Amino acid sequence: MKRINWTVAALVSASMLASGYTGMAQAADPLKIGASLPLTGGFSIAGQKHQQGYELCVNLINERGGIMGRQVELLVSDNRSDPATAINQYERFINVDGVEAVYGTFSSRLSFPVASILAKNNMVHPLPAGGALRIYTQGHKNIFYFQPNAAEYVGASLAGIIKDLIPEGETPKTAAVISADDFFANGVWSGLMGEKVMDPADGSLVRDLAPGYLAENNIEVVFSERWPEEGFSDWLNLANQVKRSGAELIIGLTASAEEAVQLTRALKTVRAEPKLVYFSQGTQAEYLEGTGSSAEGVLVHTSWHKDAPFQSTLAGEPFSNSDFVASYQEKFGAVPDEDAAIPFAVCQGIEQAILGAGSTDNEAMGKWLSERTRDEPVRTILGRFNWDELGLPADKPFLMTQWNDGELQFVYPTDEFEGVSALTYPKGSF
Repeated sequence: MKRINWTVAALVSASMLASGYTGMAQAADPLKIGASLPLTGGFSIAGQKHQQGYELCVNLINERGGIMGRQVELLVSDNRSDPATAINQYERFINVDGVEAVYGTFSSRLSFPVASILAKNNMVHPLPAGGALRIYTQGHKNIFYFQPNAAEYVGASLAGIIKDLIPEGETPKTAAVISADDFFANGVWSGLMGEKVMDPADGSLVRDLAPGYLAENNIEVVFSERWPEEGFSDWLNLANQVKRSGAELIIGLTASAEEAVQLTRALKTVRAEPKLVYFSQGTQAEYLEGTGSSAEGVLVHTSWHKDAPFQSTLAGEPFSNSDFVASYQEKFGAVPDEDAAIPFAVCQGIEQAILGAGSTDNEAMGKWLSERTRDEPVRTILGRFNWDELGLPADKPFLMTQWNDGELQFVYPTDEFEGVSALTYPKGSF
């Protein structure tokens, strides 16, 4: 494999001299990076895959010589899916362990309070999962989201499918919207339903999303319901209400793949027969394993797809999406999903920020990231990234996938890259 290019090599050498390190001293001083993840509790499946994504990226960087000649030491703590624990762990990383950078945690519920702590400590905050718009409107500096957009704008991709891929006379006219009472799910709900987004700190208006993506596409909401974030089990009753509504479009905003499995099974039991189904979770292999043929025709948005021909860099060398898939399969014996790919991209972004800034000074790293443009972006296995003033990616669409023949196929947008599959419509029975 080709070694690091001369431009990056010169940057590394200059930054080492500027920092006053010799090569030997630098090599003896590991670069500590901390990540608090939900390895147990309600978000554990995604949390464990996030750990795999971070660990794989760090291992590959270290095999290639580390960052600026320093081996990266990844510190991971289990926050047990608890916000208070996540806060305490990031404070410990910074004030006790002496980390020089951090990787973000999973879920908006955890990322929202963590954002304030990292801002207080002047740390760059790269988020792998934390799509609620409220996270980015708190006025924090140096916050960067490594997914296509905030949760409130996910509905634009569903609306695009309805407008662009379904003949006008055959589009769904009614919808049932059911959702976990969860940070991210509530954000998607707000965008679909056209609600106001309020700042929880002072009650001020963040965004007015009226009329909402459903109303804009002349789709009437005939049933809507939220279930509690924890302990919900009445899936059959909920599925029966959805079926009785006669909704042609079913939107299930689950907080996890496990909830998506339970909802799908319940809809199959009651023999629901919608034209179109969209879930906010369900790209994971665990979803297909738990639902089998019932997954057929279910749409799920995603930030990543294994067949997307994205080109990126790692340790100054070209590194493609297919390289990531092969490396992940070699290490873990399975095909990765987005819960592993997104944190890998976060790791790539922080490495590029350190090299771009020439140091681990978080103010300089944040400045370098904020100055990225479409022509000079951060390049990851999720594609290019540059951000707006809030820390949200600029001009980056979600990928819409659909389960067909036991395979998660890329169906929208149709002009992002080659390899688009045809949309299966209507879905029919589960």
